[in-house]
Amino acid sequence: MRRAQGRIDPDSLFKFSKAHRRATRPKTALTCTGKRVVLRKVGPYQLMLGMKENLIMKSKCTLFLTLVFAMLFGAHACAGIQLSVTIAPPPIAVFDQPVCPGDGYIWTPGYYQYGDYGYYWVPGQWVLPPSAGLLWTPGYWGFVHGRYTWHEGYWGSQVGFYGGINYGNGYNGSGFTGGRWEGNVFRLNTAVSKVDHDLMHNTYVDRTVVREVKGPNHAFNGRGGIKAQPSPKEVEVSRAPHQAPTKEQVSQAQEAHGNHLAAHGTPRE
Repeated sequence: MRRAQGRIDPDSLFKFSKAHRRATRPKTALTCTGKRVVLRKVGPYQLMLGMKENLIMKSKCTLFLTLVFAMLFGAHACAGIQLSVTIAPPPIAVFDQPVCPGDGYIWTPGYYQYGDYGYYWVPGQWVLPPSAGLLWTPGYWGFVHGRYTWHEGYWGSQVGFYGGINYGNGYNGSGFTGGRWEGNVFRLNTAVSKVDHDLMHNTYVDRTVVREVKGPNHAFNGRGGIKAQPSPKEVEVSRAPHQAPTKEQVSQAQEAHGNHLAAHGTPRE
């Protein structure tokens, strides 16, 4: 028997038409307008576009929310809110330290952060500590299980583990040699810190702590980067009470993120 050519089964056509209508039927979506929530009908393309926009907004908010939670609830509360990516940060090329503005300030080094368009640099800054006796432990990137995870910095009575990263100006990979507390007075080591001697009076000089940077100065800990493990003392420090970054540090990070967006043509938030 000859088979009919070009023949369409009416039942199959009906099933296809019904399935097509289901696939292209407008979906219901919630839209927040700021003052009210609107229930509206959107097609498949608009729904996908909205999902993409939501993902972009979540990416832009990651750093902001991390810093806000750290400021409000402290470094321990922020331990579970970490940024994790699959791209390694570039080596640290420049130590950008301006002159200290006056007595009592502690240097907090610059670092790489990850944003919508890749890594960008958050400049270091001179900061007044939250209270006397506190020192800054810088944040660092650590490579574990195929991902680079950012570990937020914190204030504490001692400097903890920061990945063995050489941030310069006293943060040579372990501890801090850029200054020290003497009672309630913080004194800066002018061998590694830029100071104006007409403004600064609480200083000392210790050139034995100066370290030369050799080879690529990796900005992350782990395979392919800095191979360092926390000492027993640093582990103990990590478990001690911490204080989160100050408002000035949060503001500095937000400004750097805004510059990162603006550099790629995205309006500042």
